[in-house]
Formats: sequence, structure tokens, C-alpha cells
Amino acid sequence: MFISNKKISTPLDEETIKSLKAGDEVLLSGEIFTARDQAHKRLVEMISKGVSLPIDLKNKIIYYCGPTRTAPGRVVGSCGPTTSARMDRLTPQLLQIGLKGMIGKGRRSDVVRHSIRKHGAIYFLATGGAGAFLSRRVISAKPILFKELGPEAVVRLVVKDFPLIVGIDSTGRDVFEMRTSFTE
Repeated sequence: MFISNKKISTPLDEETIKSLKAGDEVLLSGEIFTARDQAHKRLVEMISKGVSLPIDLKNKIIYYCGPTRTAPGRVVGSCGPTTSARMDRLTPQLLQIGLKGMIGKGRRSDVVRHSIRKHGAIYFLATGGAGAFLSRRVISAKPILFKELGPEAVVRLVVKDFPLIVGIDSTGRDVFEMRTSFTE
């Protein structure tokens, strides 16, 4: 349950990123981009070849998500997070060119945690299994890149009060590494 939400918006700026700590609950509004395995692979291949990316990722957020088919009368289909670790080998290259945030589910590798700290970025957790609920926080959705990939295409989402938890903050502190002590 979200009790003390911090409302933040995109694009992310350094002050906002530094103010967020692992475990913080936030409501995100603004533009984010979906991208999964195949889109990441193509983006990193373009970077490796020195080709300019068709979208500017500087200070942006990528959501590890492949929205399902949109039902009539809806903005987007179910859009829950996918397992973030699948993008770990490709994430440092995107952070290096200015990506500032990622949304997904699950733990990240030590390499990604180090890269987040090095580049002053942040990793958010979205609730797995809540794709239908999360889709209600999407105001607009438009496929913009690699449309031939179907659900793995890059989709521009505009979200309003999208509920997230800071998984790894800009200092590298990881919510999965935090220990809670209980007193009786």
C-alpha cells in the first residue's frame, strides 16, 4: 500500500534522482518508453556501430514491458513489467549514453548496480502480475520504433501516477540488499 508517495515526473533530472532512496514509493507521471530484449539488442548494436539512435534516451526512462493487444475502448493492453535481469548485459551501454531510469521487476546484477551509481541513474520496481491495473495509469500509447517486433517494439507511453518503488538508488543502494530488523 502506498502511504507516503513522492510524486515525480519525466524527464528525470539530477536533483530528483538524488532525492530518491531505495525503498521509496513514488508515483511517476510523464513519458516513458517500453523496450524488451530484442529492442535493447538493436539499440546497443546501433550504439556499437556509432549509428545515431532514432530516439533520444538522455534523461529518459525505459520500462521493461511488452504491452498486450489493446482492447476496444482502452488506451493500451495489459502492461506489466518483465524480468529486468534479462536486459542486464545491455543496460550499461544505454546508461552510458544518458538513460537515467529503468522500470522492471526483480534483482539486477552487480555490474548494473555499479553502472547505475557511476551514471547517476535509478532503477524502479513495478508490481509483477499487475499489468491490467498498471494499464489504467497509461494516458496514451504509441509504437514508435521497431514496430515489426510486435509486443517487443518500442512504445511511447504517457503515464499518470504510475506506482513504483525505488529498487536501486543513484548511490547503488539496493532494496533487495536492505535488511529490516523487527523488534518484539
